[in-house]
Amino acid sequence: MKKKMTLINRGLCLVLMGALSISLTACGGSTAGTETAADIPEKGSYAESEGVMAEAAAEAEAYYYDGGELSPDFNTEEYNALEESGFKAVATSPLSTFSADVDTASYSNLRRMITDGYSLEQIPEGAVRIEEMLNYFSYDYQLPEDGEPFGLTVAIADCPWNEDTKLMQLGLQTEKLDFSEAPDSNLVFLVDVSGSMNSEDKIGLLQRAFLLLTEELTKKDRVSIITYAGSEKVLLEGARGDQKDIIKNALESLLAYGSTNGESAIVKAYELAEEYYIPGGNNRIILATDGDLNVGITDESSLKKLVEEKREIGVYLSVLGFGTGNIKDNKMETLADNGNGNYAYIDTFGEAKKVLVEELGANFVTVAKDVKFQVEFNPQVVKGYRLLGYENRVLADEDFADDTKDAGEVGAGHSVTVLYEIVTVDSEIELGTPELKYGNGGEDGEEQKEEKTVQQSVSQDMLKEAEWLTLSVRYKESEENESRLLSYPVDGSFYMEEMSEDMKFAAAVAEFGMVLRDSEHKGSSSFNSILELLEEIDLSEDEYREEFRFLVNMLERNS
Repeated sequence: MKKKMTLINRGLCLVLMGALSISLTACGGSTAGTETAADIPEKGSYAESEGVMAEAAAEAEAYYYDGGELSPDFNTEEYNALEESGFKAVATSPLSTFSADVDTASYSNLRRMITDGYSLEQIPEGAVRIEEMLNYFSYDYQLPEDGEPFGLTVAIADCPWNEDTKLMQLGLQTEKLDFSEAPDSNLVFLVDVSGSMNSEDKIGLLQRAFLLLTEELTKKDRVSIITYAGSEKVLLEGARGDQKDIIKNALESLLAYGSTNGESAIVKAYELAEEYYIPGGNNRIILATDGDLNVGITDESSLKKLVEEKREIGVYLSVLGFGTGNIKDNKMETLADNGNGNYAYIDTFGEAKKVLVEELGANFVTVAKDVKFQVEFNPQVVKGYRLLGYENRVLADEDFADDTKDAGEVGAGHSVTVLYEIVTVDSEIELGTPELKYGNGGEDGEEQKEEKTVQQSVSQDMLKEAEWLTLSVRYKESEENESRLLSYPVDGSFYMEEMSEDMKFAAAVAEFGMVLRDSEHKGSSSFNSILELLEEIDLSEDEYREEFRFLVNMLERNS
Protein backbone atom coordinates (compact mmCIF):
# COMPACT_ATOMS: atom_id res chain seq x y z
CA MET A 1 0.00 0.00 0.00
CA LYS A 2 2.85 2.35 0.84
CA LYS A 3 4.45 1.74 -2.55
CA LYS A 4 1.16 2.41 -4.31
CA MET A 5 0.67 5.71 -2.50
CA THR A 6 4.23 6.77 -3.32
CA LEU A 7 3.49 6.26 -7.01
CA ILE A 8 0.24 8.18 -6.66
CA ASN A 9 1.84 11.12 -4.91
CA ARG A 10 4.64 11.30 -7.47
CA GLY A 11 2.12 11.20 -10.29
CA LEU A 12 -0.03 13.89 -8.73
CA CYS A 13 3.02 16.10 -8.30
CA LEU A 14 3.88 15.68 -11.98
CA VAL A 15 0.32 16.56 -12.92
CA LEU A 16 0.34 19.74 -10.82
CA MET A 17 3.85 20.71 -11.96
CA GLY A 18 2.76 20.29 -15.58
CA ALA A 19 -0.27 22.52 -15.03
CA LEU A 20 1.83 25.16 -13.28
CA SER A 21 4.47 25.12 -16.01
CA ILE A 22 1.87 25.46 -18.74
CA SER A 23 0.11 28.31 -16.98
CA LEU A 24 3.43 30.20 -16.94
CA THR A 25 4.38 29.52 -20.57
CA ALA A 26 1.08 29.22 -22.46
CA CYS A 27 0.39 31.54 -25.36
CA GLY A 28 -2.69 32.86 -27.16
CA GLY A 29 -5.20 31.34 -29.55
CA SER A 30 -4.77 30.06 -33.09
CA THR A 31 -6.63 29.89 -36.34
CA ALA A 32 -7.59 26.66 -38.06
CA GLY A 33 -7.85 26.06 -41.75
CA THR A 34 -5.60 25.13 -44.61
CA GLU A 35 -2.42 27.03 -43.78
CA THR A 36 0.85 25.17 -43.42
CA ALA A 37 2.02 24.60 -39.86
CA ALA A 38 4.51 27.45 -40.12
CA ASP A 39 1.66 29.87 -40.98
CA ILE A 40 -0.52 28.95 -38.01
CA PRO A 41 -0.12 31.47 -35.17
CA GLU A 42 1.61 30.30 -32.02
CA LYS A 43 -0.69 28.47 -29.62
CA GLY A 44 0.83 25.61 -27.68
CA SER A 45 -1.42 25.90 -24.61
CA TYR A 46 -3.69 23.36 -22.99
CA ALA A 47 -6.91 23.61 -24.96
CA GLU A 48 -9.44 24.01 -22.17
CA SER A 49 -7.20 25.64 -19.51
CA GLU A 50 -4.49 24.79 -17.03
CA GLY A 51 -7.36 23.60 -14.82
CA VAL A 52 -7.62 20.46 -16.95
CA MET A 53 -4.60 18.97 -15.24
CA ALA A 54 -5.78 19.89 -11.76
CA GLU A 55 -9.11 18.25 -12.57
CA ALA A 56 -7.32 15.12 -13.78
CA ALA A 57 -5.27 15.05 -10.59
CA ALA A 58 -8.40 15.24 -8.46
CA GLU A 59 -10.03 12.40 -10.40
CA ALA A 60 -6.91 10.26 -10.02
CA GLU A 61 -6.75 10.91 -6.29
CA ALA A 62 -10.42 9.99 -5.85
CA TYR A 63 -9.96 6.85 -7.92
CA TYR A 64 -7.03 5.54 -5.92
CA TYR A 65 -8.54 6.36 -2.54
CA ASP A 66 -11.69 4.53 -3.63
CA GLY A 67 -9.58 1.41 -4.08
CA GLY A 68 -9.08 1.47 -7.86
CA GLU A 69 -6.92 -1.28 -9.33
CA LEU A 70 -3.62 -0.46 -11.00
CA SER A 71 -3.70 -3.25 -13.56
CA PRO A 72 -5.37 -6.60 -14.27
CA ASP A 73 -3.80 -9.63 -12.63
CA PHE A 74 -4.82 -12.04 -15.40
CA ASN A 75 -3.95 -12.48 -19.05
CA THR A 76 -6.56 -11.28 -21.53
CA GLU A 77 -4.36 -11.02 -24.62
CA GLU A 78 -6.08 -11.66 -27.96
CA TYR A 79 -4.65 -12.74 -31.33
CA ASN A 80 -6.25 -13.54 -34.65
CA ALA A 81 -6.17 -17.12 -35.80
CA LEU A 82 -4.01 -17.56 -38.91
CA GLU A 83 -4.31 -20.41 -41.39
CA GLU A 84 -0.90 -21.08 -42.88
CA SER A 85 -0.66 -20.98 -46.67
CA GLY A 86 0.11 -24.30 -48.29
CA PHE A 87 1.59 -25.06 -51.70
CA LYS A 88 -0.46 -24.05 -54.73
CA ALA A 89 -0.20 -25.59 -58.16
CA VAL A 90 0.60 -23.14 -60.95
CA ALA A 91 -1.63 -25.13 -63.28
CA THR A 92 -4.70 -24.06 -61.29
CA SER A 93 -3.44 -20.95 -59.41
CA PRO A 94 -0.84 -19.11 -61.52
CA LEU A 95 -1.35 -15.81 -59.66
CA SER A 96 -0.36 -14.92 -56.10
CA THR A 97 -1.88 -11.60 -54.97
CA PHE A 98 -1.44 -9.86 -51.63
CA SER A 99 -1.06 -6.51 -49.88
CA ALA A 100 2.24 -5.02 -48.71
CA ASP A 101 2.92 -5.15 -44.97
CA VAL A 102 5.61 -3.25 -43.09
CA ASP A 103 4.31 -3.77 -39.54
CA THR A 104 6.83 -5.10 -37.03
CA ALA A 105 4.70 -5.68 -33.91
CA SER A 106 4.80 -9.47 -34.12
CA TYR A 107 8.58 -9.67 -33.75
CA SER A 108 8.94 -7.28 -30.80
CA ASN A 109 5.98 -8.91 -29.07
CA LEU A 110 7.58 -12.34 -29.52
CA ARG A 111 10.82 -10.94 -28.13
CA ARG A 112 8.90 -9.81 -25.04
CA MET A 113 7.43 -13.28 -24.57
CA ILE A 114 10.78 -15.03 -24.97
CA THR A 115 12.64 -12.72 -22.59
CA ASP A 116 9.77 -13.15 -20.11
CA GLY A 117 10.52 -16.88 -20.10
CA TYR A 118 7.82 -18.27 -22.41
CA SER A 119 8.49 -21.78 -23.71
CA LEU A 120 7.81 -22.80 -27.30
CA GLU A 121 4.48 -24.33 -26.29
CA GLN A 122 3.30 -21.17 -24.51
CA ILE A 123 3.63 -18.80 -27.48
CA PRO A 124 0.22 -18.18 -29.13
CA GLU A 125 0.24 -19.33 -32.74
CA GLY A 126 -1.64 -16.19 -33.84
CA ALA A 127 1.16 -14.01 -32.46
CA VAL A 128 3.58 -15.40 -35.06
CA ARG A 129 3.37 -13.43 -38.31
CA ILE A 130 6.37 -14.36 -40.43
CA GLU A 131 6.13 -11.31 -42.70
CA GLU A 132 6.40 -8.96 -39.70
CA MET A 133 9.35 -10.92 -38.38
CA LEU A 134 11.11 -10.60 -41.74
CA ASN A 135 10.28 -6.92 -42.12
CA TYR A 136 11.61 -6.05 -38.66
CA PHE A 137 15.16 -6.23 -40.00
CA SER A 138 17.17 -4.18 -42.50
CA TYR A 139 18.66 -5.72 -45.64
CA ASP A 140 21.12 -4.51 -48.23
CA TYR A 141 18.52 -3.96 -50.93
CA GLN A 142 18.87 -2.00 -54.15
CA LEU A 143 17.82 1.65 -53.76
CA PRO A 144 15.31 3.18 -56.21
CA GLU A 145 16.58 4.67 -59.44
CA ASP A 146 15.70 8.26 -60.30
CA GLY A 147 11.95 8.72 -60.57
CA GLU A 148 11.17 5.24 -59.26
CA PRO A 149 9.46 4.64 -55.89
CA PHE A 150 11.10 1.25 -55.26
CA GLY A 151 14.38 -0.50 -55.77
CA LEU A 152 14.04 -4.26 -56.37
CA THR A 153 16.36 -7.03 -55.20
CA VAL A 154 15.77 -10.65 -56.27
CA ALA A 155 17.59 -13.79 -55.13
CA ILE A 156 16.84 -17.49 -55.77
CA ALA A 157 18.69 -20.41 -54.18
CA ASP A 158 18.19 -23.95 -52.94
CA CYS A 159 15.82 -24.02 -49.99
CA PRO A 160 17.71 -24.80 -46.77
CA TRP A 161 14.87 -26.76 -45.11
CA ASN A 162 13.62 -28.71 -48.16
CA GLU A 163 16.01 -30.21 -50.70
CA ASP A 164 13.21 -30.53 -53.29
CA THR A 165 12.33 -26.82 -53.44
CA LYS A 166 13.92 -23.44 -54.14
CA LEU A 167 13.70 -20.31 -52.02
CA MET A 168 13.09 -16.90 -53.60
CA GLN A 169 13.61 -13.59 -51.82
CA LEU A 170 12.00 -10.42 -53.19
CA GLY A 171 13.05 -7.15 -51.56
CA LEU A 172 11.58 -3.73 -52.30
CA GLN A 173 13.25 -0.65 -50.84
CA THR A 174 12.13 2.99 -50.74
CA GLU A 175 14.46 5.98 -50.47
CA LYS A 176 15.31 7.01 -46.92
CA LEU A 177 14.28 10.46 -45.77
CA ASP A 178 15.52 12.51 -42.83
CA PHE A 179 12.44 13.44 -40.79
CA SER A 180 13.63 17.05 -40.61
CA GLU A 181 13.28 17.18 -44.39
CA ALA A 182 9.88 15.47 -44.39
CA PRO A 183 6.61 17.29 -45.11
CA ASP A 184 5.11 19.27 -42.23
CA SER A 185 3.57 16.96 -39.62
CA ASN A 186 0.27 17.37 -37.80
CA LEU A 187 0.32 14.73 -35.05
CA VAL A 188 -2.35 13.86 -32.51
CA PHE A 189 -1.21 11.65 -29.62
CA LEU A 190 -4.22 9.63 -28.41
CA VAL A 191 -3.06 8.12 -25.11
CA ASP A 192 -4.66 5.41 -22.99
CA VAL A 193 -4.35 6.42 -19.31
CA SER A 194 -6.70 3.82 -17.84
CA GLY A 195 -5.72 2.01 -14.66
CA SER A 196 -4.31 -1.01 -16.50
CA MET A 197 -1.64 1.27 -17.98
CA ASN A 198 -0.14 2.04 -14.56
CA SER A 199 3.22 0.28 -14.74
CA GLU A 200 6.69 1.21 -15.88
CA ASP A 201 6.49 -0.93 -19.03
CA LYS A 202 3.24 0.83 -19.99
CA ILE A 203 2.68 4.49 -19.03
CA GLY A 204 6.33 4.91 -18.02
CA LEU A 205 7.70 3.55 -21.29
CA LEU A 206 5.02 5.39 -23.25
CA GLN A 207 6.11 8.71 -21.76
CA ARG A 208 9.77 8.04 -22.55
CA ALA A 209 8.86 6.99 -26.09
CA PHE A 210 6.88 10.15 -26.85
CA LEU A 211 9.60 12.29 -25.26
CA LEU A 212 12.02 10.77 -27.79
CA LEU A 213 9.62 11.63 -30.62
CA THR A 214 9.26 15.19 -29.30
CA GLU A 215 13.01 15.73 -29.70
CA GLU A 216 12.68 15.02 -33.43
CA LEU A 217 9.98 17.64 -34.04
CA THR A 218 10.62 21.14 -35.39
CA LYS A 219 8.79 24.45 -35.75
CA LYS A 220 6.99 23.23 -38.87
CA ASP A 221 5.23 20.45 -36.95
CA ARG A 222 2.05 20.57 -34.82
CA VAL A 223 1.20 18.40 -31.80
CA SER A 224 -2.05 17.76 -29.94
CA ILE A 225 -2.49 15.37 -27.00
CA ILE A 226 -5.72 13.65 -25.93
CA THR A 227 -5.99 11.17 -23.06
CA TYR A 228 -8.79 8.72 -22.40
CA ALA A 229 -9.77 6.73 -19.33
CA GLY A 230 -13.04 7.47 -17.52
CA SER A 231 -13.45 10.28 -20.05
CA GLU A 232 -11.35 11.93 -22.73
CA LYS A 233 -9.40 15.13 -22.08
CA VAL A 234 -7.62 17.44 -24.50
CA LEU A 235 -4.33 18.21 -22.76
CA LEU A 236 -2.62 20.01 -25.60
CA GLU A 237 -3.90 21.50 -28.82
CA GLY A 238 -1.87 22.62 -31.81
CA ALA A 239 1.49 23.16 -30.09
CA ARG A 240 4.41 23.89 -32.42
CA GLY A 241 7.06 21.21 -32.59
CA ASP A 242 9.71 23.59 -31.25
CA GLN A 243 7.67 24.29 -28.10
CA LYS A 244 9.32 21.27 -26.53
CA ASP A 245 8.94 22.28 -22.88
CA ILE A 246 5.18 22.59 -23.28
CA ILE A 247 4.90 19.21 -25.03
CA LYS A 248 7.22 17.51 -22.53
CA ASN A 249 5.35 18.91 -19.53
CA ALA A 250 2.11 17.54 -20.92
CA LEU A 251 3.66 14.11 -21.46
CA GLU A 252 5.34 14.01 -18.07
CA SER A 253 2.04 14.87 -16.38
CA LEU A 254 0.33 11.69 -17.66
CA LEU A 255 -1.04 9.51 -14.88
CA ALA A 256 -2.82 6.22 -15.46
CA TYR A 257 -6.01 5.70 -13.48
CA GLY A 258 -9.67 4.75 -13.83
CA SER A 259 -11.65 2.50 -16.12
CA THR A 260 -11.34 2.54 -19.88
CA ASN A 261 -14.28 4.40 -21.35
CA GLY A 262 -13.07 7.05 -23.72
CA GLU A 263 -16.50 8.36 -24.62
CA SER A 264 -15.74 10.16 -27.90
CA ALA A 265 -11.93 10.18 -27.60
CA ILE A 266 -11.20 8.91 -31.09
CA VAL A 267 -13.81 11.22 -32.61
CA LYS A 268 -12.17 14.14 -30.81
CA ALA A 269 -8.76 13.03 -32.06
CA TYR A 270 -9.98 13.14 -35.64
CA GLU A 271 -11.59 16.54 -35.03
CA LEU A 272 -8.25 17.96 -33.88
CA ALA A 273 -6.40 16.29 -36.75
CA GLU A 274 -8.82 17.93 -39.18
CA GLU A 275 -8.70 21.31 -37.41
CA TYR A 276 -4.93 21.51 -37.83
CA TYR A 277 -4.89 19.64 -41.15
CA ILE A 278 -1.84 20.42 -43.30
CA PRO A 279 -2.46 19.97 -47.05
CA GLY A 280 0.28 17.79 -48.49
CA GLY A 281 1.56 17.14 -44.97
CA ASN A 282 1.74 14.17 -42.64
CA ASN A 283 -1.60 14.22 -40.80
CA ARG A 284 -1.66 11.34 -38.37
CA ILE A 285 -3.16 10.10 -35.12
CA ILE A 286 -0.82 7.95 -33.01
CA LEU A 287 -2.84 5.73 -30.67
CA ALA A 288 -0.83 4.43 -27.69
CA THR A 289 -2.43 1.70 -25.57
CA ASP A 290 -1.93 -1.62 -23.81
CA GLY A 291 -4.77 -2.99 -25.87
CA ASP A 292 -7.99 -1.72 -24.30
CA LEU A 293 -9.47 0.00 -27.34
CA ASN A 294 -12.60 1.43 -25.75
CA VAL A 295 -11.92 4.87 -27.22
CA GLY A 296 -15.54 5.92 -27.45
CA ILE A 297 -16.94 3.59 -30.09
CA THR A 298 -17.50 0.14 -28.62
CA ASP A 299 -18.76 -1.45 -31.84
CA GLU A 300 -15.67 -2.75 -33.62
CA SER A 301 -17.23 -2.56 -37.09
CA SER A 302 -18.21 1.09 -36.50
CA LEU A 303 -14.68 1.87 -35.34
CA LYS A 304 -13.26 0.23 -38.46
CA LYS A 305 -15.68 2.19 -40.64
CA LEU A 306 -14.65 5.47 -38.98
CA VAL A 307 -10.91 5.00 -39.60
CA GLU A 308 -11.63 3.91 -43.18
CA GLU A 309 -13.61 7.09 -43.81
CA LYS A 310 -10.97 9.35 -42.27
CA ARG A 311 -8.11 7.85 -44.25
CA GLU A 312 -9.88 9.03 -47.40
CA ILE A 313 -9.50 12.66 -46.30
CA GLY A 314 -5.82 12.15 -45.58
CA VAL A 315 -5.78 11.54 -41.81
CA TYR A 316 -3.99 8.27 -41.03
CA LEU A 317 -3.95 6.22 -37.83
CA SER A 318 -0.90 4.42 -36.43
CA VAL A 319 -0.93 2.24 -33.32
CA LEU A 320 1.73 1.67 -30.65
CA GLY A 321 1.16 -1.24 -28.26
CA PHE A 322 2.63 -1.38 -24.75
CA GLY A 323 2.84 -3.80 -21.84
CA THR A 324 1.65 -7.32 -21.13
CA GLY A 325 -1.46 -9.17 -20.06
CA ASN A 326 -4.03 -7.02 -21.83
CA ILE A 327 -2.83 -6.80 -25.44
CA LYS A 328 -5.58 -6.90 -28.06
CA ASP A 329 -3.17 -7.58 -30.90
CA ASN A 330 -5.97 -8.47 -33.31
CA LYS A 331 -7.81 -5.18 -32.83
CA MET A 332 -4.70 -2.99 -32.89
CA GLU A 333 -3.52 -4.55 -36.14
CA THR A 334 -6.98 -4.11 -37.70
CA LEU A 335 -7.14 -0.44 -36.73
CA ALA A 336 -3.71 0.37 -38.12
CA ASP A 337 -4.29 -1.59 -41.34
CA ASN A 338 -7.61 0.12 -42.04
CA GLY A 339 -6.35 3.50 -40.91
CA ASN A 340 -3.45 3.51 -43.43
CA GLY A 341 -0.94 3.40 -40.59
CA ASN A 342 1.64 1.14 -39.00
CA TYR A 343 1.38 -1.13 -35.99
CA ALA A 344 4.41 -1.44 -33.73
CA TYR A 345 4.80 -2.99 -30.30
CA ILE A 346 7.09 -1.15 -27.86
CA ASP A 347 8.57 -3.57 -25.34
CA THR A 348 11.79 -1.74 -24.46
CA PHE A 349 13.28 1.74 -24.54
CA GLY A 350 15.54 0.51 -27.33
CA GLU A 351 12.48 -0.42 -29.41
CA ALA A 352 10.98 3.02 -28.75
CA LYS A 353 14.19 4.57 -30.10
CA LYS A 354 14.11 2.30 -33.15
CA VAL A 355 10.48 3.08 -34.03
CA LEU A 356 10.32 6.77 -33.10
CA VAL A 357 13.86 7.96 -33.90
CA GLU A 358 15.87 5.62 -36.13
CA GLU A 359 12.91 4.71 -38.37
CA LEU A 360 10.75 7.79 -37.83
CA GLY A 361 10.55 8.68 -41.52
CA ALA A 362 9.70 5.11 -42.47
CA ASN A 363 6.96 4.77 -39.86
CA PHE A 364 5.29 8.16 -40.14
CA VAL A 365 5.96 9.51 -43.67
CA THR A 366 3.99 7.59 -46.31
CA VAL A 367 5.52 7.60 -49.81
CA ALA A 368 3.31 4.94 -51.43
CA LYS A 369 -0.17 3.86 -50.38
CA ASP A 370 -2.38 0.91 -51.32
CA VAL A 371 0.69 -1.09 -52.36
CA LYS A 372 -0.27 -4.46 -53.87
CA PHE A 373 1.82 -7.32 -55.22
CA GLN A 374 0.87 -9.86 -57.84
CA VAL A 375 3.23 -12.63 -58.90
CA GLU A 376 2.44 -14.57 -62.08
CA PHE A 377 4.36 -17.85 -62.32
CA ASN A 378 5.45 -19.42 -65.59
CA PRO A 379 4.11 -23.02 -65.68
CA GLN A 380 6.93 -24.04 -68.03
CA VAL A 381 9.38 -23.53 -65.15
CA VAL A 382 7.42 -23.45 -61.88
CA LYS A 383 5.13 -26.29 -60.85
CA GLY A 384 4.06 -24.86 -57.51
CA TYR A 385 4.78 -22.23 -54.86
CA ARG A 386 4.11 -21.25 -51.28
CA LEU A 387 4.07 -17.68 -49.93
CA LEU A 388 5.60 -17.49 -46.44
CA GLY A 389 3.50 -15.30 -44.16
CA TYR A 390 1.09 -12.59 -45.34
CA GLU A 391 -1.84 -14.88 -44.50
CA ASN A 392 -4.05 -11.96 -43.46
CA ARG A 393 -2.88 -9.84 -46.41
CA VAL A 394 -4.01 -12.12 -49.24
CA LEU A 395 -6.18 -10.45 -51.89
CA ALA A 396 -8.44 -11.84 -54.57
CA ASP A 397 -6.65 -11.78 -57.93
CA GLU A 398 -9.24 -9.38 -59.36
CA ASP A 399 -8.61 -6.93 -56.49
CA PHE A 400 -5.14 -6.19 -57.80
CA ALA A 401 -6.37 -3.76 -60.48
CA ASP A 402 -9.30 -2.47 -58.40
CA ASP A 403 -8.28 0.92 -57.01
CA THR A 404 -11.17 0.89 -54.54
CA LYS A 405 -9.60 -2.01 -52.64
CA ASP A 406 -7.40 -0.96 -49.73
CA ALA A 407 -3.87 -2.29 -49.33
CA GLY A 408 -0.71 -1.54 -47.36
CA GLU A 409 1.25 1.69 -46.97
CA VAL A 410 5.03 1.98 -47.34
CA GLY A 411 7.04 4.76 -45.72
CA ALA A 412 10.25 6.58 -46.57
CA GLY A 413 13.11 4.15 -45.98
CA HIS A 414 10.92 1.09 -45.56
CA SER A 415 11.84 -2.24 -47.07
CA VAL A 416 9.35 -5.01 -47.85
CA THR A 417 10.66 -8.58 -47.77
CA VAL A 418 8.79 -11.44 -49.42
CA LEU A 419 9.80 -15.11 -49.43
CA TYR A 420 8.41 -17.83 -51.69
CA GLU A 421 9.18 -21.52 -51.51
CA ILE A 422 9.11 -22.70 -55.13
CA VAL A 423 8.63 -26.12 -56.67
CA THR A 424 10.27 -26.18 -60.10
CA VAL A 425 9.04 -28.52 -62.85
CA ASP A 426 12.00 -30.89 -62.38
CA SER A 427 11.15 -31.46 -58.70
CA GLU A 428 9.92 -34.84 -57.47
CA ILE A 429 7.22 -33.13 -55.37
CA GLU A 430 3.66 -33.92 -56.46
CA LEU A 431 1.12 -31.17 -55.79
CA GLY A 432 -2.01 -33.22 -56.33
CA THR A 433 -3.46 -31.28 -59.26
CA PRO A 434 -7.09 -32.41 -59.54
CA GLU A 435 -8.28 -34.43 -62.50
CA LEU A 436 -10.66 -32.18 -64.43
CA LYS A 437 -13.35 -33.43 -66.79
CA TYR A 438 -12.61 -30.86 -69.49
CA GLY A 439 -9.13 -29.68 -68.59
CA ASN A 440 -7.12 -32.89 -68.48
CA GLY A 441 -9.37 -35.79 -69.48
CA GLY A 442 -9.20 -38.11 -72.50
CA GLU A 443 -6.48 -37.47 -75.06
CA ASP A 444 -5.66 -34.09 -73.53
CA GLY A 445 -4.95 -35.87 -70.26
CA GLU A 446 -2.47 -38.20 -71.98
CA GLU A 447 -0.75 -35.22 -73.62
CA GLN A 448 -0.41 -33.52 -70.24
CA LYS A 449 1.14 -36.63 -68.75
CA GLU A 450 3.70 -36.68 -71.55
CA GLU A 451 4.40 -32.97 -71.04
CA LYS A 452 4.87 -33.59 -67.32
CA THR A 453 7.47 -36.29 -68.06
CA VAL A 454 9.34 -33.89 -70.34
CA GLN A 455 9.22 -31.11 -67.74
CA GLN A 456 10.74 -33.32 -65.07
CA SER A 457 13.75 -33.92 -67.31
CA VAL A 458 14.38 -30.20 -67.84
CA SER A 459 18.05 -29.39 -67.39
CA GLN A 460 19.40 -26.98 -64.79
CA ASP A 461 20.84 -24.86 -67.63
CA MET A 462 17.35 -24.35 -69.04
CA LEU A 463 16.03 -23.31 -65.61
CA LYS A 464 18.78 -20.73 -65.34
CA GLU A 465 17.90 -19.19 -68.71
CA ALA A 466 14.10 -19.23 -68.67
CA GLU A 467 11.74 -16.64 -67.20
CA TRP A 468 10.31 -17.96 -63.92
CA LEU A 469 7.73 -15.31 -63.11
CA THR A 470 6.71 -11.67 -63.34
CA LEU A 471 6.31 -9.49 -60.26
CA SER A 472 3.75 -6.70 -60.71
CA VAL A 473 3.39 -3.89 -58.19
CA ARG A 474 0.51 -1.44 -57.98
CA TYR A 475 0.75 1.65 -55.79
CA LYS A 476 -0.67 5.15 -55.39
CA GLU A 477 1.28 8.31 -54.75
CA SER A 478 0.42 9.68 -51.29
CA GLU A 479 -1.83 12.42 -52.74
CA GLU A 480 -3.34 10.40 -55.62
CA ASN A 481 -6.29 8.03 -55.94
CA GLU A 482 -5.34 6.30 -59.18
CA SER A 483 -2.76 3.54 -59.02
CA ARG A 484 0.38 3.12 -61.07
CA LEU A 485 1.73 -0.21 -62.31
CA LEU A 486 5.28 -1.52 -62.27
CA SER A 487 6.32 -4.92 -63.67
CA TYR A 488 9.54 -6.84 -63.11
CA PRO A 489 10.29 -10.08 -65.00
CA VAL A 490 12.38 -12.58 -63.01
CA ASP A 491 14.41 -15.22 -64.82
CA GLY A 492 16.82 -17.95 -63.83
CA SER A 493 19.81 -15.61 -63.87
CA PHE A 494 18.85 -14.66 -60.31
CA TYR A 495 19.58 -18.21 -59.16
CA MET A 496 22.73 -18.50 -57.02
CA GLU A 497 24.63 -21.57 -55.92
CA GLU A 498 25.41 -19.99 -52.54
CA MET A 499 22.94 -17.80 -50.67
CA SER A 500 23.99 -14.27 -49.77
CA GLU A 501 24.24 -13.31 -46.10
CA ASP A 502 20.99 -11.34 -46.41
CA MET A 503 19.21 -14.38 -47.82
CA LYS A 504 20.65 -16.70 -45.18
CA PHE A 505 19.43 -14.38 -42.45
CA ALA A 506 15.95 -14.06 -43.98
CA ALA A 507 15.81 -17.87 -44.28
CA ALA A 508 16.82 -18.21 -40.61
CA VAL A 509 14.02 -15.83 -39.56
CA ALA A 510 11.50 -17.76 -41.69
CA GLU A 511 12.65 -21.06 -40.16
CA PHE A 512 12.23 -19.58 -36.69
CA GLY A 513 8.68 -18.55 -37.54
CA MET A 514 7.88 -22.05 -38.82
CA VAL A 515 9.36 -23.65 -35.69
CA LEU A 516 7.30 -21.29 -33.51
CA ARG A 517 4.14 -22.28 -35.36
CA ASP A 518 5.13 -25.94 -35.71
CA SER A 519 4.43 -25.57 -39.42
CA GLU A 520 3.64 -28.67 -41.43
CA HIS A 521 5.98 -27.23 -44.06
CA LYS A 522 8.96 -26.63 -41.77
CA GLY A 523 10.88 -29.61 -43.21
CA SER A 524 14.26 -29.84 -41.48
CA SER A 525 13.83 -26.50 -39.66
CA SER A 526 14.96 -26.63 -36.04
CA PHE A 527 16.77 -24.52 -33.48
CA ASN A 528 20.01 -26.16 -34.59
CA SER A 529 19.48 -25.48 -38.30
CA ILE A 530 18.62 -21.83 -37.55
CA LEU A 531 21.76 -21.38 -35.48
CA GLU A 532 23.87 -23.12 -38.15
CA LEU A 533 22.63 -20.60 -40.74
CA LEU A 534 23.42 -17.73 -38.40
CA GLU A 535 26.92 -19.09 -37.84
CA GLU A 536 27.59 -18.47 -41.53
CA ILE A 537 26.74 -14.77 -41.20
CA ASP A 538 28.73 -11.89 -39.70
CA LEU A 539 26.29 -10.49 -37.15
CA SER A 540 28.74 -8.19 -35.40
CA GLU A 541 27.75 -5.07 -37.36
CA ASP A 542 24.00 -5.36 -36.70
CA GLU A 543 22.77 -5.34 -33.10
CA TYR A 544 19.26 -6.44 -34.10
CA ARG A 545 20.51 -9.52 -35.93
CA GLU A 546 22.78 -10.31 -33.01
CA GLU A 547 19.80 -10.03 -30.70
CA PHE A 548 17.85 -12.43 -32.92
CA ARG A 549 20.49 -15.13 -32.38
CA PHE A 550 20.28 -14.49 -28.64
CA LEU A 551 16.49 -14.98 -28.73
CA VAL A 552 16.79 -18.26 -30.65
CA ASN A 553 19.22 -19.56 -28.02
CA MET A 554 17.02 -18.33 -25.17
CA LEU A 555 13.84 -19.93 -26.51
CA GLU A 556 15.66 -23.22 -26.99
CA ARG A 557 16.70 -23.08 -23.33
CA ASN A 558 13.20 -22.05 -22.21
CA SER A 559 11.72 -25.00 -24.07
